[in-house]
Amino acid sequence: MSPHIATWIVSALSVGGVIVRPFRAPEAVWAVAGAAILVVFGLITPGLALAGVAKGTDVYLFLTGMMLLAEVARSEGLFDWLAALATSYAAGSPRRLFVLTYAVGAVVTVFLSNDATAVVLTPAVAAAARAAGAQRPLPYLLICALVANAASFVLPISNPANLVIYGSRMPPLLQWLPQYALPSALAIVATYWLLRWTQREALQQSIASHVPLPHLSGGGKVAAAGIAATALVLLIASALDRQLGLPTCAAGALTAAVVLIRRPRHTWQVIVEIPWAVLPLVAGLFVLVEALAQTGAIAALGAALRDTAAHSTAAAAWGSGIAAAIAGNLANNLPVALIAGGALAADHAAEPVICAVLIGVDLGPNLSVTGSLATILWLTALRREGIAISAGAFLRIGAIVMPPALLLAIAAALLLG
Repeated sequence: MSPHIATWIVSALSVGGVIVRPFRAPEAVWAVAGAAILVVFGLITPGLALAGVAKGTDVYLFLTGMMLLAEVARSEGLFDWLAALATSYAAGSPRRLFVLTYAVGAVVTVFLSNDATAVVLTPAVAAAARAAGAQRPLPYLLICALVANAASFVLPISNPANLVIYGSRMPPLLQWLPQYALPSALAIVATYWLLRWTQREALQQSIASHVPLPHLSGGGKVAAAGIAATALVLLIASALDRQLGLPTCAAGALTAAVVLIRRPRHTWQVIVEIPWAVLPLVAGLFVLVEALAQTGAIAALGAALRDTAAHSTAAAAWGSGIAAAIAGNLANNLPVALIAGGALAADHAAEPVICAVLIGVDLGPNLSVTGSLATILWLTALRREGIAISAGAFLRIGAIVMPPALLLAIAAALLLG
């Protein structure tokens, strides 16, 4: 067996483990195991493996900051307070609560990233559903997963995959907005109406109209201010074309320090509750992609894209965007973004093609539970709340919600291109 074939087999099995989670082992186990096998059997050198890990530094920092913010906010009762507030505004209407939750999810995604929506908003929505006495909380929780991807290309900071695809070629904020405003708006609106349609029966349930508003502690207020400040910092960093990982990590660490300095005994409890396994999961995926790059896969993709674009930019955009969406569900969109980013850079692709690929990478994962890192983080958050959803149930909803939103967004990108 050739080393290239062996690399593809190991990578496929590793990604399959991340998706299926045999023996209920954490996703990180399979990503790290695959990376380790590649190194042990000489399919990738230790130096290249470390280089692959190093490429994810900005993503690790970004996730660390967001997880710190989320856990501090949760431990200080901010989510419970927000949940009671949202339920009060809903005034006993399950549909109004649905609209409020979707609007908040879109705002959080736009200004704090889709991963933040999965990590920060999911516990708050679960708390809101409990506070409202909702017997069927799934419609509200599904919002956290689906809007996290649907709104994830409004701004460059809305999805770490955007940083991966563009790399050092990230367009300035004022250039980004005209390109992605219409595709994002169509994706967000289409996802809202289609998700609401799939949940129309569950939204007939009764919810409480009056929920006591709990006291928000000083630590909760600091956590809320820290989240708002982080959003501002990310916008500034994006406008200045700076990497987002370090500012996010610094903001999260500073917020945690200010909150926990008054309760030092609480610090360890907060630290151990953070789902740190996400970081080795991402690192393992970066190593797998680095190994695949050595097989010539990225160069081959770039050549295929170049050949298609030579005949028709529109055909290249449609084909690559849909292919990226499908691939993201088969292999998780983060490795797909890494591979696609390399192929696009190698080909010096036209802007409509890049837009279509980014939309496919960002929005396509709404089809399956393991399509994106944000959805995996969402599943982790659900497990912490004692809530489960099967892959089949999610797929049945995603098959209705994702394709129309994807096609509308790509069509808009081509119209603007």
